[in-house]
Amino acid sequence: MKLLSVNIGQKRTQPKGDEIETTGIYKLPTSEPVQISSLGIQEDFICDQKNHGGPDQAIYIYGQPDYDWWSKELGHELEAGTFGENLTVSELESAQVNIGERLHVCSVILEVTAPRIPCSTLAARMGDPKFVKQYRRAERPGLYCRVIQEGTIQVGDEVKIEHFEGETSSIARLFNDYYDRGATEETLRRHLCAPIAIRLRKTLEENLQKVLAQR
Repeated sequence: MKLLSVNIGQKRTQPKGDEIETTGIYKLPTSEPVQISSLGIQEDFICDQKNHGGPDQAIYIYGQPDYDWWSKELGHELEAGTFGENLTVSELESAQVNIGERLHVCSVILEVTAPRIPCSTLAARMGDPKFVKQYRRAERPGLYCRVIQEGTIQVGDEVKIEHFEGETSSIARLFNDYYDRGATEETLRRHLCAPIAIRLRKTLEENLQKVLAQR
């Protein structure tokens, strides 16, 4: 696999319903070498730091096969960075990746922590208030990652996947189970055994407590 694009968020405003929001979802490609730190790309603008960014969601990745699928689905080509990803990678289908797997990009090591859960900001970016549901049905959520090893990356770098040997869940399974209000104790505990992002872990732990309270 190859790193096809490195995309950096720009501070912009966009209409969302009856309001105007500030967002960093609009990301522009750069051909220059980029430093990856524990919190991601320093120049990458993140507005809603309660729900985005941080050490467990420092880098967001999307794959070219998923982009190809969306281009056919929407009837037009989509440019790298459209979904707000930092890195666009060839031959990467996000649903098939497991939590805990590591992506090696030059000297940088990234560990997969969570699928992207779509929100109204993405729908506003795509100009379609129903896009969240469409994105949900597509089951192509992309990958959030924590930074295990910092370093510098650049477009054209080779990307290798290191498989995770511990108990884990696939991105597709975790993404689907996030929406499943009837998820069992066994399912939730299995997901919690994986090295998932702290925000997602909190949600799953709350869901587990609800299940246990119903006994």
